Amino acid sequence: MTSSKTLLITGVSSGFGRALAEEALASGHRVVGTVRSEQARIAFQAFSPGAAIGRKLDVTDFDAIDGVVADIEASVGAIDVLVNNAGYGHEGVMEESPLSEMRRQFDVNVFGAVAMMKAILPFMRRRRRGHILNITSMGGHITMPGITYYCGSKFALEGISEALGKEVQSLGIAVTAVAPGSFRTDWAGRSMTRTPRSLADYDPIFDPIRQAREEKSGRQLGDPRKAARAMLAAIAADHPPAHLLLGSDALTLVRGKLSAFAQEMCAWETTTVSTDG
Repeated sequence: MTSSKTLLITGVSSGFGRALAEEALASGHRVVGTVRSEQARIAFQAFSPGAAIGRKLDVTDFDAIDGVVADIEASVGAIDVLVNNAGYGHEGVMEESPLSEMRRQFDVNVFGAVAMMKAILPFMRRRRRGHILNITSMGGHITMPGITYYCGSKFALEGISEALGKEVQSLGIAVTAVAPGSFRTDWAGRSMTRTPRSLADYDPIFDPIRQAREEKSGRQLGDPRKAARAMLAAIAADHPPAHLLLGSDALTLVRGKLSAFAQEMCAWETTTVSTDG
């Protein structure tokens, strides 16, 4: 990129957050990364002393977020870019999965991201500049059986990102929802929470998908470092996109979803317009 920026990235210990932090630092940017332990904070800062700044924060600690962001603004400097990366995947058939797991999924993937945005917006609004990247998923555009809560959380974050972008565009703030496909991260491994199976009726639809996901874990087509470079390109753009898909699988599946939706709208158009008047 042509100018150095300060990025605040949530969840820099692994996955996209780690890859983006490392690529941003290599490009000459300063990165404030949130982690959930003191050991991880020290390790992150050691990666690039002076340019990598760790902050201990759990994005579900909603009462702490405003203070952490204000402290970063005061002690580190203006945050140019917020990257809401912290999140995880939940695997489980909806009927089998307790509501408590849905609440946890939305607390991390949605409410945590919104709390971070609400904390940073007053600073960006006063400066009349800033960029927010929300890491969603192709699961925020297309769905698969067995990850209903996860897809719901990512659909929510996609919608929130798009609507917020319209609210703050005239204030010089851009919002980009970044929707990766399958990448070689820990999403389907140690980062995923799984609800125990109990209802055999769902085996035919669920088991093949779980097996395919486990077999592909670690061998996905997507390279997290290339995803990080794509995100940095979006950050550097004069007119960043509202939605950015990452990966050929995401592109194919989302295009297929939109095509099927268009066909269904046409098939039911007469019924749709019959409700007017």
